[in-house]
This record gives sequence, structure tokens and C-alpha cells, in this order.
Amino acid sequence: MALMDEEPLKRAKAHEIGQDLSLLSVEELETRIAVLKEEIVRIEQELSQKGATRAAADALFRR
Repeated sequence: MALMDEEPLKRAKAHEIGQDLSLLSVEELETRIAVLKEEIVRIEQELSQKGATRAAADALFRR
């Protein structure tokens, strides 16, 4: 029953823009770089998809 009374654990953010990095190890910094690069790829893919959708809509309505 004690487990139900406890609040769920909050996950720490992988990275926060402007965060003090001086206390992080080299390994932690490399991990954050990898996470951020993956996020950039994900964002670029979403941007590309939205651009393709917009181009299709523009082509349709220009006819």
C-alpha cells in the first residue's frame, strides 16, 4: 500500500537551454550532445514533413 501513497518520480530533463554545464563530466556532456543531435534530426524531419504538406496544399490551391 505504501507504493500507492508515494508520488511518481519525476524524470530529470535531459538538457535545459542555458543550464550550467561546469559540473557535468565529459561523459555527461557527450551524452547530452548525442541527445540534442537526435532531437535536431527529429525536428528537421517534422519540418520537412510540414514543408511537403504545405507545398502540396499550395500546388492544389494555385490551380
